[in-house]
Amino acid sequence: MVHPPHPPKRWQTGWVIVVACPGQGSQTPGFLEPWLELDGVAEQLARFSEAAEVDLIAHGTRSDAETIRDTRIAQPLIVAASIIATKQLTQRAQRRADGIAGHSVGELAALDGAGVIGSEDAMRLVGIRGRAMAEAAARTPTGMSAVLGGDADEVITLLEELELTPANYNVAGQIVAAGELPALAQLAERAPRGVRVMPLQVAGAFHTSHMAPAVDTLRAAVAQTTASDPSITLWSNRDGAVVADGADALHRIVTQVSSPVRWDLCMESFAEAGIAGFIEVAPAGALVGMAKRGLRGVPNVAVKTPEDLDAAVALLNGEAA
Repeated sequence: MVHPPHPPKRWQTGWVIVVACPGQGSQTPGFLEPWLELDGVAEQLARFSEAAEVDLIAHGTRSDAETIRDTRIAQPLIVAASIIATKQLTQRAQRRADGIAGHSVGELAALDGAGVIGSEDAMRLVGIRGRAMAEAAARTPTGMSAVLGGDADEVITLLEELELTPANYNVAGQIVAAGELPALAQLAERAPRGVRVMPLQVAGAFHTSHMAPAVDTLRAAVAQTTASDPSITLWSNRDGAVVADGADALHRIVTQVSSPVRWDLCMESFAEAGIAGFIEVAPAGALVGMAKRGLRGVPNVAVKTPEDLDAAVALLNGEAA
């Protein structure tokens, strides 16, 4: 079995704090409610709602789990939360992180955090992305499942046999499989010894060829967006490389819709850059869990609510152990 090659990477070696923006599946009912208690956030969310064409306040406070599982709703909710949390962190710490990256749709929040595009452009694009991917997903019943444990070669061989795609390489011992629902059901039934298969709360086979119809739609939207070069280190989830050109960063947002997420390579790049701290912004949890396995010994903070910001500020300012 030949895995995707490790591409060349570029970075500034140093002692860095990294902010990570999560992807779809990290949303939970009511998760935006505590953020609305902060000054100015309701106004921000109103602007973001208009840009994304989604009522973020209603869906982030009152909608149930099934409603916010809808790709058209989930993606804007997640990106809005990450943008707000990152801005709050920066304001309170009076400095930005040294680098930033996003997992899947979280890369749009990362582009905002790196200064490549503005917040409302990020929300406009995520609204278009979510709708286009939902339309693509509606053509065939598909989904995604986390495959935990086991030998990677054995797992990928089984995925190929079932015509499933390894859509996310997250961390050693965790691959996300994507494809048609009957094949995912067979995967759960035929999982090798020691392997656990967990269906994810997403509504399609993202980062696979099933999403090809969404690529042209997003490409057209990106063509109308002005990009600046990143002002802090920006890593790409396509290959873990540092992206120094704004136009390239936007191009990658388009192509990643139908190609695998290589978060494993991002974490390798963080380590080689000299990571000193890892902060996952809202709606946080999943990426910190991966960091605990892939970046052992690196201090981390999951910013799930505003109450977590103090710990994140301390880590960002070098005040945390």
